[in-house]
Amino acid sequence: MAYLIRGANVVDPQVGLNEICDVLVEGDKIAQVGKDLDATDATVIDGAGKYLVPGLVDMHVHFRDPGFEYKETITTGSRAAVHGGFTDVATMPNTSPVTDSGSEIRYQIEQAQMANLCHVRPMGALTAEQKGESLAEIGDMVAEGASAFSDDGHGVQSAGMMRTCMEYVSQFDRVVCAHCEVESLTTNGVINEGRASTRLGMFGWPALGEELEIMRDIELARITGCDFHVCHISTARGLEYVRRAKAEGLPVTCEVTPHHLFLCEDDITDAYNTNLKMNPPLRTSADAAAMREGLLDGSIDCVVTDHAPHAAHEKDCEWEIAYFGCVGLETSLPLMLANMVLPGKMSWERMVEVMAINPRRILRLDPVRLEAGSSADLTLIDPQMVVHVTPEYLQCKSKNSSFLGLTLKGCACDVFVDGRHVLVDGKVVEA
Repeated sequence: MAYLIRGANVVDPQVGLNEICDVLVEGDKIAQVGKDLDATDATVIDGAGKYLVPGLVDMHVHFRDPGFEYKETITTGSRAAVHGGFTDVATMPNTSPVTDSGSEIRYQIEQAQMANLCHVRPMGALTAEQKGESLAEIGDMVAEGASAFSDDGHGVQSAGMMRTCMEYVSQFDRVVCAHCEVESLTTNGVINEGRASTRLGMFGWPALGEELEIMRDIELARITGCDFHVCHISTARGLEYVRRAKAEGLPVTCEVTPHHLFLCEDDITDAYNTNLKMNPPLRTSADAAAMREGLLDGSIDCVVTDHAPHAAHEKDCEWEIAYFGCVGLETSLPLMLANMVLPGKMSWERMVEVMAINPRRILRLDPVRLEAGSSADLTLIDPQMVVHVTPEYLQCKSKNSSFLGLTLKGCACDVFVDGRHVLVDGKVVEA
């Protein structure tokens, strides 16, 4: 089927494009990009006042499938992804069974093909069963389509084991994505150590627990040559380590979540809203400001959601026993637009870099460019569309959003995946 997106502001820094033009999609490819295109048999989509960008990518999500389908499935997670404007997502391996062999990678890819909504790019575990004791089946998972490797949910506690992981993964041209947490420092921690933990009388999770492993793994990347990616960075000092590593030319990248950009420990009150409990925890306001600065100056490469669905009973309980994490696929783009792009703090080009271009590069995916011949994975954004963040708005199976109750301006209105129109006027179209 053919579509003509007419009169949108087309933004793609890869091809130096930021202007109003038309884009013709035929089949699964972009056929033409230009002015006043004519396609008599194409379905015309009015792009006036909207922005067309390469399809957004979230390289850090948890779809809980297999094993925890009561929280999320690949189908419901894919629906939420498309609703949020994403054409590609990378799923983390802390499933049950753990995604540590090729069969689990193949299962996720096949489930995503059945859902027929977005591209799912599974990550494999670094170590068998994520126990940090022996290598997972890295080569087998690469053969089945693993996009990267991580023991996310845990830090690999042994430096020697992490070195072995890096040396092995580097042979397959993949990146090691690390959840940086020294567990001997963070045991029992449920909130950032400092003012928040003192004020609310709870065990603290110190920033040093994150920073020490960032420092360690940067040095391991130095001696192994392995590409190293810091998951959900949250502290100013940790970011400074990454900044220095980049200045030295080391193969180091990092990502940040919207909740670590736009929330901090001060938002946690004696109401004990457990949707604000995550790992790593919300840090200080100064840390959040440093994350925003790092996003603008290029020190941070990607915005991700760490989309972490949990059932109501796992959140509606005492803070100490509530599960860590929040959902985020459907609020990420609206939050970035409302807080960064529309106020003029961040350019549209930079947003495209951190939400579409850089994640594809890190995951070794083929680039999507707004030019003829490229894959038709596209996100059309309406900066005027209003989003009320309510449980009813969220298409994911679980509703544990940190941003419930907010009204935001700007979101995805249409999404194309391989040329299929899977989000139409803000509504997900089932296959």
